[in-house]
Amino acid sequence: MTADTAQSLARLAAERVDHRFKGLPPDADGLTVAELAGQRRNLFTGGFATPVLALSAERLEHNLKLMETYAARHGLAFAPHGKTSMAPQLFQRQIEHGAWGITLAVPHQVRVARAFGTRRVFLANELVDAAALRWIAAELDADPDFGLICYVDSVRGVELMDAALRDADATRPVDVVVELAAGDGARTGVRTETGCAAVADAVAGTRTLRLVGVAGYEGEVPKADTERVTAWLRRLVALAADFDKAGRFAGLDEIVVSAGGSAWFDAVAEVFAQIPELSLPVLKLLRSGAYVSHDDGHYRKLTPFNRVPEEGALEPAFRLWTQVVSRPSAEQAFVNAGKRDAAYDLDLPFAQVIRRDDAERPATGVSVTALSDQHAWLATTPEADLEVGDWVGLGLSHPCTSFDKWQLIPVAEADGTVVDYVRTFF
Repeated sequence: MTADTAQSLARLAAERVDHRFKGLPPDADGLTVAELAGQRRNLFTGGFATPVLALSAERLEHNLKLMETYAARHGLAFAPHGKTSMAPQLFQRQIEHGAWGITLAVPHQVRVARAFGTRRVFLANELVDAAALRWIAAELDADPDFGLICYVDSVRGVELMDAALRDADATRPVDVVVELAAGDGARTGVRTETGCAAVADAVAGTRTLRLVGVAGYEGEVPKADTERVTAWLRRLVALAADFDKAGRFAGLDEIVVSAGGSAWFDAVAEVFAQIPELSLPVLKLLRSGAYVSHDDGHYRKLTPFNRVPEEGALEPAFRLWTQVVSRPSAEQAFVNAGKRDAAYDLDLPFAQVIRRDDAERPATGVSVTALSDQHAWLATTPEADLEVGDWVGLGLSHPCTSFDKWQLIPVAEADGTVVDYVRTFF
């Protein structure tokens, strides 16, 4: 950890706890985050108010270690997608666990990462905003240790980037990778190899941009399955080889080939292991990010570790603790967390456990059927033992829309002891 990063993270620890942070103990107002963490309060008996989102300390550490060893085992550099959490403390922990850098999506996120000392950023988007490019140019010129790689996916985009960087009198070129689209009708990226070559030619015609590789996102492959994803990844590798044969990477130290969301990184590892020898070393850059907290829905179903169980298993690290506030009938109950608190863009939360009188048991016969703004609708069967005042622990789907609802998240050990707090910036 650099001195600048340590100082920035120390400022987070010195922030005062107050009304901005949901779920934290009201009697902690005025304490610093470090002081509150030092008290090691219990999540269930230490004054926390429901709803409150918590990260499992043990599962978080397990997931960090697992992906570190996975990337090393497969010869992959790792730039996890930080937009999942937008938590500088987690960025730093990922870097301490071997990450090459952090992947981000928009300029604001890069500003957050830079404010906390992140040295390497992969920006998985074409950046054509002139104001943001002026800022990027100033960051690159001021700090020779700062490295940024950005997508390009159109000749027009290259022209806009070049014009903005020339107007900013940029002295260091911005490193770019041509984004190969995942297919017709997919999200961003160049649809054809001929189009990719045209974009690469446009980059070569500037002094403000430098082509360093190719990249894309296999998660957008239409009707994605192992066969289709693998076929697209082979196209990406072939594009890198064709560019190299054409001399497009002359003068570099390495060639970047990058892919990898959180659903198909096993396919990325397999295909990237088969990259042929090129004229330069290849930085095989994986960008999976949702692993850091994992989830109980979307990614739990799709994780590559389900397909290759001998590699290990990620563990869901989030739990949203709510409280029963209404039990209007034997078939229905309501808890005090809704769309403002829980991810719901892909799957509803999952009722997992019930706490009453410091005892915890499975949420048998309890399921979430809908979310209102501040309520979850629970359906209860005859075997459900549920009363007003009970705490209900909910598992969540899709961590990308869980972190953004909570600005300061307790990190709790298995017995409920809160040992840290994670600050997010969305």
